Amino acid sequence: MLALKKKREAEKAKAAAAAAAGEQAEQPTSAPAAEKKKVSLLGVGGKKKKDSGESKGGKKRTPGEIRIQKDIADLDGGKVATIDFPNPNDLTAFNVTVTPDNGFWSGATYLFAIDIPAQYPHEPPKVTCKNKIYHPNINLEGNVCLNILREDWKPVLDINAVIYGLIYLFYEPNSDDPLNHDAAELFRNDVKRFERVVNQTLRGGYVDGHHFERLI
Repeated sequence: MLALKKKREAEKAKAAAAAAAGEQAEQPTSAPAAEKKKVSLLGVGGKKKKDSGESKGGKKRTPGEIRIQKDIADLDGGKVATIDFPNPNDLTAFNVTVTPDNGFWSGATYLFAIDIPAQYPHEPPKVTCKNKIYHPNINLEGNVCLNILREDWKPVLDINAVIYGLIYLFYEPNSDDPLNHDAAELFRNDVKRFERVVNQTLRGGYVDGHHFERLI
C-alpha cells in the first residue's frame, strides 16, 4: 500500500515537471534588439558599405569624391542656407541656396553652384553665384572672392566652412578685397547710397546699364 502511494506521488511529480517544461517551451523568447538604420542626409547615399575606393560602375573614385562623401554627414547651413544635390549619384556638384535674414540683402535668395575638384581637399571647391548681385566680393559674372577659396584654403577645411563663409559675405561684405570694385568703392565712401543701390537691384532695377532680376 505504501509502495503504491509512493508510485502515485512519483507519477504526479513527473507529470508536473513535464507540464512546467512544456510551458517554458511555449513561452516566446524575447526578440533581438532592432538593428539601427543609418539615415542618409538629404536623401543622398544609402546603406553604408566598406569603402573600396570604387564607384558603382567599378571606376576608381577620385580623392575628392571620397572626401566629399565623408563631409556630407556634417553639412549644416541652418535656416539661412539649404543644400541640394541635383544628381544624388554625383556628390561633387551641388547647390547651396542662401537667404540672408538681415543685412543689405535680407530676404533675397541667391543660388550658388559648388563643384568639388578631383584633388579636394587639397584644392578648394569652385563656387559660382547663379544670380546677378551687386556686392563688393561677388562680380557680375558670379565669381566669388572669399579668402578660404584661395590662399587661406587648408585641407582641414570642409564644405561647412565654405557655406559659413558665403553666409558671412552677406553680413559683412569686405571692401578691402573686392571683385566688384565699383560696389566696393561705393560701400567704403557712402554706405547709405550703397544700400539704396542694393535695394534698387533687389527690385529688378538697372545699375550702370546692368539689369538685375527681382528677388524681393
